[in-house]
Amino acid sequence: MEGVLVDPGGEAQKLMESAKELGVSIKEIWLTHGHLDHAGGAHDIREALGIAVIGPHKDDQFWMDDIAKHWANYGHAGMGKNVVPDRYLEDGEVLSLGGVEFGVAHTPGHTPGHVVIYNQDLKLAFVGDVLFRGSIGRTDFPKSNHQHLLDSITTKLWPLGPDMRFVPGHGPMSTFGVERADNPFVGDKVIGTTAGNSSGVM
Repeated sequence: MEGVLVDPGGEAQKLMESAKELGVSIKEIWLTHGHLDHAGGAHDIREALGIAVIGPHKDDQFWMDDIAKHWANYGHAGMGKNVVPDRYLEDGEVLSLGGVEFGVAHTPGHTPGHVVIYNQDLKLAFVGDVLFRGSIGRTDFPKSNHQHLLDSITTKLWPLGPDMRFVPGHGPMSTFGVERADNPFVGDKVIGTTAGNSSGVM
């Protein structure tokens, strides 16, 4: 009954209470990227539970330095606090939860420091805002790059296999195979069928 919180964007108290009700002991916070709706609750949860914030890649620190300002811009002053992770993540690193290992892939595009966290045996990936059911992440933010996003999806995600289920930052779960079949942005019919045919990405 050990767990992590992935991308706690806000409502820190509610998240901690839910974990307590479920009997789950939260050991770490894992961040896929630095946008306020994914990292806005990390500081408060770390302070309350005395746990580490892990990730994302260091290239997203500029986003995490402005979390409080961005919340205020949306009319929610005091909603979230800036955060500096206890540890940044690099491509190819491994995270562990209760003896279960999760791979890390650096997947820039939506943000420059975005990472995807996955477990090959469980066929489960936490993809943040890189990929959605039938869509992909926005690239109209500072330091976003549309081509980098497409490359991240096709070279880092597709090789993990078509049966890999993914939890997106917004919307329903899907699988990489479903997205390759009909996603209008990165489906095989759109970008070609040769992308992502390699294997063994870690």
